[in-house]
Amino acid sequence: MARVTLDGVTKRYDDVTAVEAMNLDIRDGEFVTLVGPSGCGKSTTMETIAGLTKPTEGTVNIGERDVTRLPPKDRGISMVFQNIALFPHMDVYDNISFGLRLREFADAEIDRRVEEAAEIVQMSGMLDRMPDEMSGGQRQRVAIARAIVRQPEVFLMDEPLANLDAKLRVSMRTELQRLHKELDTTIIYVTHNQAEAMTMSDRIAVLNRGQLQQHAAPLVCYNEPTNKFVAGFIGSPSMNFTGGELTGAGFSSEYFDVAFDTGGLDTQVGDTVDFGVRPEDVYPVETGGEAADPTDPINATVDVMEPMGDEIFVYLVLSDEIGVGMGRGASGDDRLLMSVSPDSTVAEGDEIRVRIDRSKAHLFDAAGEAITHGLVTTATPDSAADAGTETGEEAE
Repeated sequence: MARVTLDGVTKRYDDVTAVEAMNLDIRDGEFVTLVGPSGCGKSTTMETIAGLTKPTEGTVNIGERDVTRLPPKDRGISMVFQNIALFPHMDVYDNISFGLRLREFADAEIDRRVEEAAEIVQMSGMLDRMPDEMSGGQRQRVAIARAIVRQPEVFLMDEPLANLDAKLRVSMRTELQRLHKELDTTIIYVTHNQAEAMTMSDRIAVLNRGQLQQHAAPLVCYNEPTNKFVAGFIGSPSMNFTGGELTGAGFSSEYFDVAFDTGGLDTQVGDTVDFGVRPEDVYPVETGGEAADPTDPINATVDVMEPMGDEIFVYLVLSDEIGVGMGRGASGDDRLLMSVSPDSTVAEGDEIRVRIDRSKAHLFDAAGEAITHGLVTTATPDSAADAGTETGEEAE
């Protein structure tokens, strides 16, 4: 096991900056996932740790050593790639032991390490099999065993499950979590798959345009995103955003208002903000009691519904432009995506009223930085009167 630290790591290719001033501290024995969209710099960061790419600036430390200028073979790391790359003419034993034989380990030591690694990945009875006789998941376990026999300080895994089918990916996620617990070693994992990042990691590092956006536990990134990018990237489907401004009574937009206590926020009346809420925190009025702090009703029309088995995604339109510009998780100011249970009676074309759980809402400033997570109902009768009636509530 080893701690891994990146201090001010920058990588430039001519006029393109792939990674910029990356400061990352990965604790000894931790499972950390680098996640972000294509081109965000996660693979370049991984390659820099591995020694496959030299940083333009900054240092890389593994354990107590500065390994910035060391070749990969001297860094105490093992890598597992997206391309499994087993030798097709070698059986499982020879594939796992190949690196050890190159380093001229004693036969007895090779046997011991191969048997130990095969047992860890549950391949003990398959050492004589050829790669074409195994499933994709079994071949990936062989590749992992090949990394284990080196007994590295750090495992580096670059999208190792990307080429597997959906069912195998779920199974291998469980295998990797078990492997991490059994080996108790540091694992740095690269993926663009949020499910992998959220389910396997102790912490995730969210990258965008070569910059670290947030490095925290998965649920912290989900519930307390540091900025609008993280809020929109983490979670599937992603967070709803509606642009508006702050008033003395709370948030106001063209399509709905939300009253809340603005005291204590580092903002001013008139500031441009984005209001964010996740689909599971939007409720039809009849089930709005499930919300901890529901807003007043908001009028909406059901545009499209997507049954997903255990839930239904309901695309709502708050204006008259039904069917225009709707995209999953990328709705405009007049759109909301809501998640409801499979037994919901909501139907396409219905005109309905919905509530938002105020306690689960988020505010972001004009630069996209988080202002607050969770809004508090205006506390006093006087301030509640000032808030007025929220848009969408029918007159009594």
